[in-house]
Amino acid sequence: MTRPADSADPLDARTAAILAATRHWLTRAVIGLNLCPFAKSVYVKEQIRYTISAARDFSAVLSDLEHELQWLAEADPQQIDTTLLILPDALADFTEYNDMLYFADRLLQQLKLSGTLQIASFHPDYQFEGSSADQIENYTNRAPYPMLHLLREQSIERAVAAFPDAADIYEKNQVTLRQLGHAGWQALMRPGGED
Repeated sequence: MTRPADSADPLDARTAAILAATRHWLTRAVIGLNLCPFAKSVYVKEQIRYTISAARDFSAVLSDLEHELQWLAEADPQQIDTTLLILPDALADFTEYNDMLYFADRLLQQLKLSGTLQIASFHPDYQFEGSSADQIENYTNRAPYPMLHLLREQSIERAVAAFPDAADIYEKNQVTLRQLGHAGWQALMRPGGED
């Protein structure tokens, strides 16, 4: 079962901490380092849905993902453009998380949402194929919790059209992280300061 963390209900302490850590990562790393040049706009416009999943196993994650995909597909893009499905209690093992991505993509196809939505992946232990676990480049996709980022294809197309060097983002991010280094990343992610 998922719970939108940005709902009007008061947040319990754990939910508030998960949401705070996610927003800290989003503002300091994703937006602050400009890892995704498209993120700032939806953040400033408050068009991001933060949903914290209570799932503890693979099938519950897929059930929550199905719910969130359908929810986003039906939502008004002017109100909510993208969703972060946060998985604090599931898929801590990156190999298991990575295996789940295959089923997430199949679910997208089964729901006939391929071409409408897509799924981006983030994990605390994210590791690109062919890299070693300690390579700083992996941190472009490292987040405080396992997450599935649900995006609208139309929004991506508009953003890419507005950003002339979109194809270079991946390489630029690799350079940014190499320059920052592990110590710089740890300092950036240290709690404190304004987000």
